[in-house]
Amino acid sequence: MQQVMKRSEVPQEDRWKLEDLFGSKAEWEREYELVLQLLEKMKQYHGKLSDAKTLSACFELEDDISLHTERLYVYANMRHHEDTAEPQYQSLSEKSKQLTVTVGEALSFMTPEILALSDEQLDKLIADPALASYRFTLTEMKRQKAHVLSKQEEALLAQVGSMSKAPESIYSMLNNADMKFPKIKNEKGEEVELTHGRYIQFLESRNADVRKAAFEAVYGTYRAQRNTIAATLNANVTKNLFYARARKYPSALEMYLFGDNIPKEVYTNLINTIHKHLPLMHRYMKLRKQLLNADELHMYDLFAPVVDEFDMNITFDEAKATVKESLKPLGEKYLEALQEGFDKGWIDVYENEGKRTGAYSWGAYGTHPYVLLNHKDNLNSMFTLTHEMGHALHSYHSDNNLPYRDAQYTIFLAEVASTLNEALLMDYMLKKTNDKKEKMYLLAYYIDQFRTTVFRQTMFAEFEMIIHERAEKGEALTPQLLCEVYYDLNKKYYGDDMVVDKDIEMEWARIPHFYTSFYVYKYATGFSAAQSFAKQILDDGQPAVERYLGFLKSGGSDYSINILKKAGVDMSTPTPIEEGMSLLESLITEMEQMAAK
Repeated sequence: MQQVMKRSEVPQEDRWKLEDLFGSKAEWEREYELVLQLLEKMKQYHGKLSDAKTLSACFELEDDISLHTERLYVYANMRHHEDTAEPQYQSLSEKSKQLTVTVGEALSFMTPEILALSDEQLDKLIADPALASYRFTLTEMKRQKAHVLSKQEEALLAQVGSMSKAPESIYSMLNNADMKFPKIKNEKGEEVELTHGRYIQFLESRNADVRKAAFEAVYGTYRAQRNTIAATLNANVTKNLFYARARKYPSALEMYLFGDNIPKEVYTNLINTIHKHLPLMHRYMKLRKQLLNADELHMYDLFAPVVDEFDMNITFDEAKATVKESLKPLGEKYLEALQEGFDKGWIDVYENEGKRTGAYSWGAYGTHPYVLLNHKDNLNSMFTLTHEMGHALHSYHSDNNLPYRDAQYTIFLAEVASTLNEALLMDYMLKKTNDKKEKMYLLAYYIDQFRTTVFRQTMFAEFEMIIHERAEKGEALTPQLLCEVYYDLNKKYYGDDMVVDKDIEMEWARIPHFYTSFYVYKYATGFSAAQSFAKQILDDGQPAVERYLGFLKSGGSDYSINILKKAGVDMSTPTPIEEGMSLLESLITEMEQMAAK
């Protein structure tokens, strides 16, 4: 296993081109000063937002300020993510975060001032042709009227914005920059440093001792920090409760769902539907135990290969070629945009010292999207590539089709495009292989996608819901309580054929998404919607492709549920999740039959 590179050692062709956003730090500083000037200009609109002409001009200035602020924030933080220990970009990141608070405070007068108007005045403005570009914004403001405070109170909440970011910032620095894992022995008996990026690789080892050592080393390291991380997560929950109460929401959960106009039932229906289908997951655990020929199945065995001597070593170039081939059903124009992403510096490819863990797609309107990877030459990284390019091309289509304000799609929609790409890649690979071992490997991988993206994320969502409910009742979120809740959920989700090792109770401490509250359920709903889209595209061809491309181009121009419904997927019912469970059952059945031969 190679030594992790320093950032300076990463070849230029493997780095993203952030120069496309800002050519230099000096250029960034000039745009920063421009935002401060525009904020001064915004002051002229205080107390004057009652007629269509003034309101339109104010919205235009708000868009200008927001776009520049987004560019500054994205650039500074992506530079920081290249090497989180590098002090210059730590400082720039913090400066950009503070700017977002300053901007939030400066713009905070708008909503309460507009909502101070009578419903009759609001309806008149919504209907005014001069405000046609902002009709959805005004309609959305009116919907949120009950949760918007006075101008003074909104300004005060904006001022505490930097404090609200503290739990996430502290956790990120602890997890990415400060936390070091011990060395463990690999399959050859060599001592190798354990990192975030290597952890899953070790769990994929055929050697159970290596898997166990990695598992115990990771959670032993988190256990040593359990009090600090529990306090940090508790602070995040406390922040959520504060905002929910201040804005008069029944609960923190309903506050987060309200932003996307998602009924609480979508969240609870997901959990209830998955509970109903837990026997499918238990059945897969039994099959996995059988295929591993193991007396006991442990938590560290979940990624162990179940096919003897079948390794898929896939270089980054091979991954790009396969992904492109698999996405042919989406048409030539989609493939052209994909190739542009591959060729034009959208992607930061490999792990380096201090680089942010995981993967994401991000960017700013007016510039191409960016993708951060920590690529390894395996199947999982190829799926990560197509997943993140799905996000990137969603942004690409919406940004190129819509004005800034309407292009910003909600997080509820964000996981659909990424997971659709994964579904098409899996379909392509399953259809092209005649090799029994490869097919078994792919079936296991696909079923594991259901396990990690639907079942596991739903378990995360249930954990979030439980700890917020406990906190709302006044219970202290101690490390002991967090561990107990998390351990019990693992027992429930994985069933009797799984030895639920005690160390798994610390996994909550390893999940950064808990600091983007009530986000993870969207992976499960997005996965379900994507499976529905994939089935339609593969079965119906061009009409379904056109509906899907229409979805990509819709951005945030309507409510999320409506955008999906127009494209042919109704997430207001459990039907897409039930359809996904039906597909999962067929995959497990096929794998059981192959295993019996």
